[in-house]
Amino acid sequence: MTRTVPPDRPATTAATADATADATAEATTGADVLSSDRSIRRRLRHWTAEPAYAWLTGSALTLFAVVELAVVPGSAITAFGVLVCTASLALRATRPAVGFLTVGAALLSFATDGNMAYATIAGSLIGCYTLGRHRVQHPAVLVLAGSLAALAVNLVHIDRWARDGSPGLPALQGTDRFSLGLYAETLVLTVMILGAVSTGDAVRAREETRHARAAAQSRLLAMERRQAAEAERAAIARELHDMIAHSVSVIAVRAESATYTTPDLSPPARDAFQEIAGTARSSMAELRRLLGVLRTGDGATTAPLTAPQPSLAGLDDLLDQHRAVGGAAELRVTGERAALPASWELSAYRIVQEALTNARRHAPGAHTVVELHYRPGLLTVRATDDGPGPAPTGGSGRQGHGLVGMAERAALLGGRLTAGRGPAGGFLVEAELPW
Repeated sequence: MTRTVPPDRPATTAATADATADATAEATTGADVLSSDRSIRRRLRHWTAEPAYAWLTGSALTLFAVVELAVVPGSAITAFGVLVCTASLALRATRPAVGFLTVGAALLSFATDGNMAYATIAGSLIGCYTLGRHRVQHPAVLVLAGSLAALAVNLVHIDRWARDGSPGLPALQGTDRFSLGLYAETLVLTVMILGAVSTGDAVRAREETRHARAAAQSRLLAMERRQAAEAERAAIARELHDMIAHSVSVIAVRAESATYTTPDLSPPARDAFQEIAGTARSSMAELRRLLGVLRTGDGATTAPLTAPQPSLAGLDDLLDQHRAVGGAAELRVTGERAALPASWELSAYRIVQEALTNARRHAPGAHTVVELHYRPGLLTVRATDDGPGPAPTGGSGRQGHGLVGMAERAALLGGRLTAGRGPAGGFLVEAELPW
């Protein structure tokens, strides 16, 4: 075949391109063949795992045994052993121990008739494979038991040969019974049993290895997801820092410096600026704590979180901050005050903090009463104000992330939260936190 090479395409380049194309085509063909082979094996594996597979193969082998017995008739015991050997295979998927019955019936048929039918050979091998595949017993125990059973069958045959004679064998004398040649049946049967049991055990080991590899891959994927989540949390922390930290720090600095740079500033105004600066610094501390939580596992160096989490012991300071910005609030505690777990203390504090924030936002100047009622196993947190209360449309009038967050905090502790119009008007937030 003559190939024409264009002038602008050197012969070496053309040859290289053709060789690359041929190699690519061969690789693609090989990959397709390999993929097709794997697909066929996967389908066969799925088919053999179906419950109907055992019934189908057992029925087919039983039918073959019936035909074989019709062609080569045997004794009633032989026929019974062959049919039991093949029919019992239908139960091997749900009851693997039936393999003992299968192999026992095959050996009984062989011991009675002296000739092993093809259906019996296939049935006994499948039975041994089933015993090894499902690890009904340790493979060594199975092979040892099968060898002893094969020896017993061989001894029955030797005794029959001694009594009735056998074509091709001389008359056996007393010492001839120990001739090694007469025990060839034991060797052949032991090899067959060993091969079938070993094959089943090898298939089981391969499947266990495949399952272990799949479990390891699942753990690896879970680890990668966790690492991706940690990286995402670190990115969120950086974004929060860039967006909020600078602005809040500017507020703190400007508010504090205003008390020194603004002339003729009245004492109440100076206190208000100091309060703004203090609140901004507290917000920065909370922001740093949040960023530290988000960046856990990032591997980056973070500042130690030395500030403790807020608790109910800090409610007085929280109410002072509320009063400093123009709100009126009081705290009432009933019952014997008990030391609660940190999660309960923090959740109760946050619920009160959010309730005060909502009161400042939706009912400025309203009087807010915060109540803590301690009972055995239950803490009730109640915040009520004398503001306008819910909107006349029937809603709470304050729906948003704040109420949702309070409800989620209560639910996480096994409690519940109620928000709406108070008994005497205004707005009521009540949380019951069992502990």
